[in-house]
Amino acid sequence: MCSGINPASTVRNLARSVPATRSAPPRPRYSNGLNAPSNLEQTPLPPRVSVVVVSCNRRELLRGCLESLEKSEGRETVQIVVVDNGSTDGSAQLENEFPNIHFFRLPKNFGLTKAMNIGWRAAKADYVLFLHEDTELEPAAIGRLAAVLDSQADAAGVVPLLVNAEGQPAPQLGALPPDGQYRPAQPSGTEPIPVQYPRGAALMLRAFVIKSMRQVDERYGQFGSDADLAAHIRRGGKKILLVPEARTRHYGGEPYDSMRRADFLLGRAAFLGKHARLSTGIQARVAAILGPLLSFHWGELHYTLSGQKIDGNQA
Repeated sequence: MCSGINPASTVRNLARSVPATRSAPPRPRYSNGLNAPSNLEQTPLPPRVSVVVVSCNRRELLRGCLESLEKSEGRETVQIVVVDNGSTDGSAQLENEFPNIHFFRLPKNFGLTKAMNIGWRAAKADYVLFLHEDTELEPAAIGRLAAVLDSQADAAGVVPLLVNAEGQPAPQLGALPPDGQYRPAQPSGTEPIPVQYPRGAALMLRAFVIKSMRQVDERYGQFGSDADLAAHIRRGGKKILLVPEARTRHYGGEPYDSMRRADFLLGRAAFLGKHARLSTGIQARVAAILGPLLSFHWGELHYTLSGQKIDGNQA
């Protein structure tokens, strides 16, 4: 006969001494059978600034511009979009050199303003910086411009100080209505200063400014759209600030040939018809034709008479 051990009680004691194991709760699954993404897999934030560069047959200048942009402080927060306006000089091949820049290659020259609209519609940031391809920015320029917009609610746009190849202020500030003349900015300090009409070689805007216009006015050719944007901002009670500590080299300075002069006269007529009176715009258009006629500038007369802009489109 066995000693006084109860087998049933022994089994119960052993069961209590072994810790209970619990199966892990099943991970939630989507209807397609995929596991939910981990917390590390988050949607990237939109960029702080979108840069739109329009270029046509100026490959080496475009390369210099893009190289300067790639050196920008906070490059990871900057989206860069290049709209190549039907170049035939190999500019589009620069896409291979700059894999982190998005290129739109247009089949022909559709004009500056249409290209600007294509570019800003691809922008993902709240601030859009329009650049000409003949500019080079200092590394801190974009961040300094954006910081001013962050802190100045009454500013709809900001511009850097344009300088020439020697680092001296370059022609930048014009008058409204535009007369084709620009003077260098002469800031007395480092604080941002309001300006009436800065040329559009480098202009950062809040995206809602363009959205409020629906688009950059495509009636303008190479000249006039920057003046139109400045007038729109002033009419809305906002201002444009020049930021002296944000410096941009501008190579510009091409002489006015017959087509460029005609493009300016047509743009000025469009500006006056839109922002003054229709009759004023018509008078300016007539003057754009009579001026070259009376001065025997036949090439200029040909373009103003036909309304042909630099891109070959008709005004």
